[in-house]
Amino acid sequence: MEKTVVPVQIRALIPTNAGCAVFLGNAEKVFVIYVDQGVGAAIGMFLSGADKERPLTHDLLAHVLAAVGARVERVVINDLKNGTYFGRLILSAENELQQKKIIELDARPSDCMAMAAQQKAPIYVSGVVWEEVEDTSELLRQLQEAQSSEGEEG
Repeated sequence: MEKTVVPVQIRALIPTNAGCAVFLGNAEKVFVIYVDQGVGAAIGMFLSGADKERPLTHDLLAHVLAAVGARVERVVINDLKNGTYFGRLILSAENELQQKKIIELDARPSDCMAMAAQQKAPIYVSGVVWEEVEDTSELLRQLQEAQSSEGEEG
């Protein structure tokens, strides 16, 4: 079974009619995962460090993790089936006796990315998914150029 992973970063968040396009990638390739508007907004707030009046759902989860001595170690976009991405949230927890435990949970990639952005945890893509996704580097470049030219006109 293929266990290699590729490190990626969130390269851009672009609003769409149905939610938000999250562009993930590195110097080699970029691909897109579409997320709902609420999670897209949360990812954007975490990336920008925006102040929030009240805790968001992902903030609540982070507070619960901290209360039990756990944190997000990393996230992995580990599968792609019929156009749907699957993710794993990897937590590390340490108890009072300094015993460390690794916990792996099934999670939506959107929530994984939000938690990674909030906790500054690394994001990985399985080698199998990385080979399967289409490179959207050129599309991202075009969208960013269009956004910057709109900003110059306004």
